[in-house]
Amino acid sequence: MFIATTVVSVMLAVALTFSAIGKLTKNPSVVPMLEQVGVPADRIPWLAYAELLGAGGLLVGLYLWPIGVAAAVGVVLYFVGAVVAHVRIKDKDFAPAAGLAVFAVVALVLRVLSA
Repeated sequence: MFIATTVVSVMLAVALTFSAIGKLTKNPSVVPMLEQVGVPADRIPWLAYAELLGAGGLLVGLYLWPIGVAAAVGVVLYFVGAVVAHVRIKDKDFAPAAGLAVFAVVALVLRVLSA
């Protein structure tokens, strides 16, 4: 079970890191979508920092399970919020956020089960 937890946590941490890099570098494919769902431009870096904290927490959580559980809960809430932001404006392109939310739930369940 711990191997699955490790694989999922590392993969999710990598996805979060790349997502954060896109936000911090103001990638032209990322910023307009965030502004479309109502995120002010000055708040975008804060979303990136939250993703980086989640990624770090998932990795540290492989050694300290309470941190891993807390990080996974935070990542789940982050992506549920992203899905809600898309649905709120009736944007049908919420599949990436929903997929990552499911992936975060899997990471949370695996982290709890392998504690």
